[in-house]
Amino acid sequence: MVLKTFGWSFAVTALGLVAAVFYGGWQAFGVVAILSVLEISLSFDNAVINAGILKKMSAFWQKIFLTIGVLIAVFGMRLVFPVVIVAVSAQLGPIEAIDLSFNDPDRYKELVTDAHPSIAAFGGMFLLMIFLDFIFEDRDIKWLGWLERPLAKLGKVDMLSVCVALIVLMITAMTFATHAHQHGGGHADKAETVMLSGIAGLITYLVVGGLSGFFENKLEEEEEREHEAEEEAKKAGKPVSGVVLAGKAAFFMFLYLEVLDASFSFDGVIGAFAITNEIVLMALGLGIGAMYVRSLTVYLVRQGTLDDYVYLEHGAHYAIGALAVILLVTIQYEINELITGSVGVILIAWSFWSSVRRNKALAASGGDGSKAEVSSGV
Repeated sequence: MVLKTFGWSFAVTALGLVAAVFYGGWQAFGVVAILSVLEISLSFDNAVINAGILKKMSAFWQKIFLTIGVLIAVFGMRLVFPVVIVAVSAQLGPIEAIDLSFNDPDRYKELVTDAHPSIAAFGGMFLLMIFLDFIFEDRDIKWLGWLERPLAKLGKVDMLSVCVALIVLMITAMTFATHAHQHGGGHADKAETVMLSGIAGLITYLVVGGLSGFFENKLEEEEEREHEAEEEAKKAGKPVSGVVLAGKAAFFMFLYLEVLDASFSFDGVIGAFAITNEIVLMALGLGIGAMYVRSLTVYLVRQGTLDDYVYLEHGAHYAIGALAVILLVTIQYEINELITGSVGVILIAWSFWSSVRRNKALAASGGDGSKAEVSSGV
């Protein structure tokens, strides 16, 4: 079962890691491995959410999502989007950006280094908003209860995450301007670039969230209509199948999943810039991760179990928060890419270990997960 579902992912992993060694030696191997683990861990939520929605769809729409949908949102976002970001921020054409990365790596690195403050500010703000919206929401399952309970209470204040993010952005931009002035650098104008790029990241997050909300509402409306039709069929004595959505409902669900996939892709792509600026390594690492999104989605749909490791979602969001802070810090200071990647991996591993411990405790007490989840915070 596992080999059948993850076979292609394992094959792509092996090819990607071998290609990394040929491209840049063992350091490139390490970077691609870290990017792959980061992308897989950040995509776990994506696979879980996809599976939860996908299981309601007909076999036809499942196939459409797992083929065309994955190509559009997963491979398109994770492999094309990094090139677009570099091209826009360094004011290059996409073909020129790829050409430079292969044929003139020194010039490419110089351009990306110059563009790094804007990339880091945009990405840092986008990731920070994902983290803040998660941490300020009151949820039944709490991992680090001592931290999450007070933050959930604060989260009742409207627009708090936006306010906190803007304050962080102002401090970052002011620090950048002060540092540039003190060192007599010609980068004082980049404080304005940092501010504008950060606001662009915030707007992008809000737009993506708005689109997701729009499609979610449409989806709920269509699901209600499907259920009403089902009830009428029951009253008329006609045969009724299980809740398998088709027609308009399935189409809106497909669009909703595409928007969700795109938004989930942002965190992996943006997080990758905190680890490396090289397009080739980024494409290899994120490409491997993208394959696991599909495999995980299929696996979860077939197994029918989505909530075995309840703290993984928390771990992934804490990793996103850590990456956001690291990206904003790298505007001013250099941080080793292995340290950057390790922080996320450690947080994910810790949340996984906590989930396993919780499951063992529930099994030992003969508890029912649904009842115990409410008080399962650490």
